Amino acid sequence: MSLHGKRKEIYKYEAPWTVYAMSWSVRPDKRFRLALGSFVEEYNNKVQLVGLEEESSEFLSRNTFDHPYPTTKIMWIPDTKGVYPDLMATSGDYLRIWRVSDTETRLECLLNNNKNSDFCAPLTSFDWNEVDPNLLGTSSIDTTCTIWGLETGQVLGRVNLVSGHVKTQLIAHDKEVYDIAFSRAGGGRDMFASVGADGSVRMFDLRHLEHSTIIYEDPQHHPLLRLCWNKQDPNYLATMAMDGMEVVILDVRVPCTPVARLNNHRACVNGIAWAPHSSCHICTAADDHQALIWDIQQMPRAIEDPILAYTAEGEINNVQWASTQPDWIAICYNNCLEILRV
Repeated sequence: MSLHGKRKEIYKYEAPWTVYAMSWSVRPDKRFRLALGSFVEEYNNKVQLVGLEEESSEFLSRNTFDHPYPTTKIMWIPDTKGVYPDLMATSGDYLRIWRVSDTETRLECLLNNNKNSDFCAPLTSFDWNEVDPNLLGTSSIDTTCTIWGLETGQVLGRVNLVSGHVKTQLIAHDKEVYDIAFSRAGGGRDMFASVGADGSVRMFDLRHLEHSTIIYEDPQHHPLLRLCWNKQDPNYLATMAMDGMEVVILDVRVPCTPVARLNNHRACVNGIAWAPHSSCHICTAADDHQALIWDIQQMPRAIEDPILAYTAEGEINNVQWASTQPDWIAICYNNCLEILRV
């Protein structure tokens, strides 16, 4: 899709509800496609797939389906070559894998790790491994992380072609775990980190799960909500505390000491996204309506100001940088999705 002829810098879509979770499609043939999750404080929620129409340069809703509870995260399968089935995952009460076609979105499998309990411990987040798309990791309020293995079989009639099993479950933190993310270090398959209500960032290796490394602890022991690995340099990651107005950049080679603090926001930060194509650019978004892009090249010298700022018409809930189209960033606020050319 060539949008360069039109040279519009911003495209906007208004959903029928508050947008919280969102994700850019990764497949090369579905470039300007995003999934949006509703935030409605009741059982019945929605996921909507939207795509940008080249002719009208408007977003159109392609498909909407029901989802129990709001999605805490949505991800498309990290399939940059388009060789896997067109799958999407959502977390909420459970991890669900969905199969997307042009006409419908169908639940392929529901992955539930507490088989012997009537209660489920909600999932706060998950990550889909980019090197091995048969691996996913989930984080839960029950203090654990679970690594799931997917099997993708052949399609036989209407039989579900995706199934999953627990590869490992570990107690990751002393309190609730709020985020999990695989690292690209060491082959990109076995290392992951998590953050949680105990205020720590912990790193794990699937090959040696008997111990973990604490990379950082919040000085005030505030809960850490989000964790985001640099896409180009696996030594760096970013995190943020609950109700915090700054983003902390960490270097795993120098544990417990932030290499940078990005603190221009005037209200609490909600989202972090590293540039997919550059090791020194990161976008942060907050309740102050601002999405800020930072150049962190001069670390460890202090980074005073962002290089780009965009002011939205509401508190920004989420920011996602398109991995296959690095000049586009998506933000959502209120019931709106906007994609911005950077």
